[in-house]
This record gives sequence, structure tokens and C-alpha cells, in this order.
Amino acid sequence: MSVATQTERPRVSLSIAEAAEATGLTTHTLRYYERDGLLLDVVDRASSGHRRYTEEDLGWIRMVTRLRGTGMPIREVRQYADLVRAGDGNEDARLALLRAHRDRVRLELAEVAAHLDAIELKIDLYERRTSTPT
Repeated sequence: MSVATQTERPRVSLSIAEAAEATGLTTHTLRYYERDGLLLDVVDRASSGHRRYTEEDLGWIRMVTRLRGTGMPIREVRQYADLVRAGDGNEDARLALLRAHRDRVRLELAEVAAHLDAIELKIDLYERRTSTPT
């Protein structure tokens, strides 16, 4: 066995159903991400024409899911994907985009924390009135 054979790892290749299960998304969402330009690369196809997702694809899909889960608009996710796809030299633009998103997420977290504080106050009030602490 050659050294190259010993150190090479087989490339993971998952069907769309397996990729959906691995990412927690639906197959419909995966197809949408691909069709709407949110993925970095064209998804490989098996000789049958079925999509085959790599670990790199899944890693990027997880990042897109995090960005979407924190409220980043599709157009900004697409812009970020375009920047990454373009390669080195635009890191300042990527950084600016992510910092702006981070700032919006921090603001939303502060607002949710304030709402939670108000709910906690009401819970404390009712617990004192009913004598049923948690």
C-alpha cells in the first residue's frame, strides 16, 4: 500500500435524502438552495443523475442554515456565497457583511432578553400570588 493510499480519505458522497437527514433540512430546501445560488459549487451528480453531496457541501449548507436561522436575508446569503465563490481578495467585503449581520443578531438577542425579563417578572408575580414556585 502506498503512502498516498494510506493517508487519503475516501470522499463522502451522500444522496439528497441522506444530505437532508444530515443537515436537518428537507430535500425541497436543498434543491432550493442549489437553484437559488446559495451553494458554493455545483452539486456532483452520480451517473444516474442523482445529486451527490460531499462533506464540503454539507459544511457550507450548515453555514447557510446558521445564517438563515439568525435572520440573514436570502439576498445577503447569496451575496456572501458569491464573495466566497470568487476566491481570495474580497475578505474585507465578507467581513463587513458578516459583521453587519452579527450586529443585527446581537441587537435581536438583547431585545429577546428584555422580553424574557418581562416574562420572568410576570412569572414571579403569579408564583408569589399562587404560592406555586417552580
